[in-house]
Amino acid sequence: MYYKVGGSLKYNHPTYVEREADRELLNLLQSGEYCLVLNSRQMGKSSLRVRTGKKLKELGIKSAFIDLTLLGNSSKEETRIKGFASQLLSSLDLETELNLSQWWEQYQYLTPLQKLDKLIETIILVKIDRQIVIFIDEIDSLLKIPQKDDFFAFIRACYNKRADNELYDRLCFCLLGVVSPTNLIQDKQGTPFNIGGSIDLTGLTFTEAKEALTPGLAAVIDNPESTLKDILYWTGGQPFLTQKLCALTVDRAVNKQANVGEIVEKYIITGWESQDVPEHLRTIRDRLTDDESKTIQLLGLYQRILEGEAIV
Repeated sequence: MYYKVGGSLKYNHPTYVEREADRELLNLLQSGEYCLVLNSRQMGKSSLRVRTGKKLKELGIKSAFIDLTLLGNSSKEETRIKGFASQLLSSLDLETELNLSQWWEQYQYLTPLQKLDKLIETIILVKIDRQIVIFIDEIDSLLKIPQKDDFFAFIRACYNKRADNELYDRLCFCLLGVVSPTNLIQDKQGTPFNIGGSIDLTGLTFTEAKEALTPGLAAVIDNPESTLKDILYWTGGQPFLTQKLCALTVDRAVNKQANVGEIVEKYIITGWESQDVPEHLRTIRDRLTDDESKTIQLLGLYQRILEGEAIV
């Protein structure tokens, strides 16, 4: 299949659509800026991270990728931070340079975050003598974890260390997830997470998507460009839904023609729960209804959006 529905796209996948966010993120990270890519699910955050990581490598910049969901739901800070450190060393190809367990035990008098700090300053920034970008994905998985504020305060502290230690000029973080910046540090008495450039992930436009998405349509449809415009009208350029509707349109084309509206009605809207594969719409439903105290408020807001009311 030409189109890929669900999951991250490989950096060289033919249907990857480059947006302004791609250029902005690459430029900011290349210049050493901390970055925040915070948006709703299925907006292409992980695919953007994959693509950007590849381009950074081509520029001679070392990058690491940490998926926080792999750390599990342990409430033990020591377990989580050591797991983070293990992923970090592995992603930076340093796991054979250091016996982490033995090194970790040497510093029992330090807190877990102090150990991570020491690891970065005395091992990682010494072993790697070039610019380092650490991507941390699924940061929303930390929202219900104890000491969550401390972790994001630690990242902010790494930024602040630039004032006293030039080694930290070579280190920057890129945080990705479904969360608001104000949720990263919620302690009203503490300093907010007020660093980093925010990357705005917008829906795909026709101009951006034309080159990548029309070839698959052109193979089976006479009017691929106008069909793509119809697809983007229905999806609003949302990356996941756009890939899915492109794939459905190719599969359901008849005599090199396709009625996109009819396809949406029949294969996405009608009996949507059973046809929501890979799951997307059900995830939205669950997020709207999983907190009973906010369900009515959220559904009311959703209705206002559907009716085209301006939300301030």
